[in-house]
Amino acid sequence: MIQIDAFSLCFQIVNFVILIFLLNAVLFKPIRKILSERGNKVKGLEQGIESLAESAAEKDSEFTEGLKSARTRGKDEKSALLQAASEEEKKVIENINRKAQAELTEVRKRILKDAEAVRVSLQGELDNIATAIGQKLLGRAV
Repeated sequence: MIQIDAFSLCFQIVNFVILIFLLNAVLFKPIRKILSERGNKVKGLEQGIESLAESAAEKDSEFTEGLKSARTRGKDEKSALLQAASEEEKKVIENINRKAQAELTEVRKRILKDAEAVRVSLQGELDNIATAIGQKLLGRAV
């Protein structure tokens, strides 16, 4: 059987307490310090991630707003360009219509002038033509 005397027990307790203080100073405190530093580092990284996520969300929101604004400006500019093109088209069509009306008026004047010239020339030959028609219809000289 194992015998435990009081001196041995006291020596083991003192030895155990000294070992705890030494291990605490040499092993446990540095490990707890490293774990604490890691925890702080992880917390810092998590805060950095959160701030970057917020920043990314803000930039995404700004980008979306900028895109909407650009689309609105683009639509406005397109509308303005279409309006200007429509007005220019109307001006060109009016100009072409005016030129066509002027040419039509001139052609009508030329036709009237030519018709009058033909009428005057036929008026001079009217007697000869009437005589020729009469001779052909009657079959004899008039």
